[in-house]
Amino acid sequence: MNKDTLELSAEEMRSYGYSIVDTVVEHFHTQREKQPNASGTREEMDTLFLEEAPEKSSDPQEVLDFVVEKVMKKSAIPSHPKAFSFVPGPSNYISAMADTLATGFNIFGGGWSQSPPAAELEIVTISWLLKIFGFPVKKGGGIFTSGGSMANLTAIVTARRVKCGDDFSKAVIYLSDQAHSSNIKALRIIGFLKEQIRLIPTDSEFKFSTIKLKSAIARDRLEGYQPFCVIATAGTTNTGTVDPLGDISKICKAEDLWFHIDGAYGGAAILAKNGKQLLKGISKADSLTVDPHKWFFQPYEMGCLLIRHHKHLKSTFVEKPEYLRDIEGNESEINFYDHGVQLTRRFRALKFYISIKTFGLKAFRNAITYNIEIAEKTERFLRKSAKWEVVSPATLAIINFRFNPIGNSYSEKQLDALNQKISGAVMDSREAQLVTTVLNGQVVLRMCLINPRTTFQDVKDTLALCERFASEIEG
Repeated sequence: MNKDTLELSAEEMRSYGYSIVDTVVEHFHTQREKQPNASGTREEMDTLFLEEAPEKSSDPQEVLDFVVEKVMKKSAIPSHPKAFSFVPGPSNYISAMADTLATGFNIFGGGWSQSPPAAELEIVTISWLLKIFGFPVKKGGGIFTSGGSMANLTAIVTARRVKCGDDFSKAVIYLSDQAHSSNIKALRIIGFLKEQIRLIPTDSEFKFSTIKLKSAIARDRLEGYQPFCVIATAGTTNTGTVDPLGDISKICKAEDLWFHIDGAYGGAAILAKNGKQLLKGISKADSLTVDPHKWFFQPYEMGCLLIRHHKHLKSTFVEKPEYLRDIEGNESEINFYDHGVQLTRRFRALKFYISIKTFGLKAFRNAITYNIEIAEKTERFLRKSAKWEVVSPATLAIINFRFNPIGNSYSEKQLDALNQKISGAVMDSREAQLVTTVLNGQVVLRMCLINPRTTFQDVKDTLALCERFASEIEG
């Protein structure tokens, strides 16, 4: 090991690398036997890790062993078959290794001149996605981002530039009360005031109310505001609900508004027959967010923004600093730093490219179809039980329910407390990851079933665990 040049010998690198690969393989192979949840107080973490930056070197293997035992094995496992909360990250080994390859070669994914193949693979994989979602391939474009939050931010900035130019003081944007919080965060980041954001109430099925949307647009125009964008959702995080995309697209066309769809969660369901129909109208968007690190089974971080006219991205984000003057290239040689926020970008397209080439789209279609079907099977199972109440039906692999036995005398407040305690007990047991959300003022348990390795037995075992804890809580 040459400390001053930060180098290892070839044999040392090989041995170190094999240790990491062996650890990752063991992790993938034995996830089912592990517990999906993590725990640890700040005090406990400080005790383990808090120290001054060391001046002297340490044995590489000793440092690696410490990190594997105290960091990697003590973190939650979002790809665990019983990780039902939030939006799990099922991932796959091929993509994990592809990410390692991209990082090992330290490929710069910002400009064409530094890696023409990396830029080309991003163009190719974006084109795959454009075709999947029915966007025009020749005029359309897009960019891979760190996640849905950055994709939504990129879309909103683009929409504002195209529709409002430099003056957005009167601009107004519309989204539903079930829209993802990243959209609100993006609006705050780029300087929108609370008075410029319209949260439109959803209907009884948690869908964007088009009647209320039309009324809000008309009222804003009369009051001198400038409506410029509507954000619909294709698969809400709470319930998996898809907004009436076709109807909203017609409103946007009639009102000359930018139509953005946040499909970070549910967009990938278009690959499945039992999901494609729900997403009818998604091809009408001006821009679309999808998250490959969700239902396309990629490792974190990987979001994506697709756009109907790629020229809108470049006209929004391009800058011409002197130090980049020699690497501009021609129009066909895309510099992705001109299409988004980041200048320095990692080679995100590689893992998506390699995994699609390796497994084929059919495998992804089958996995997503299975996910939707297992959620629907869970709903049927719950409805046959006298102990459970389905609050929101299975939609795009998400289902919401609560423990509410027939004949009980609980008040709504007591039911909320009971279900919150059930969730807490499950999480404390570390046998499954199952947390709550709130729908129509009720505390409910929420399952997101997008892991192709999750079995129906995993679901039944978790529900049985919930029932056992409910009995103990009831006393």
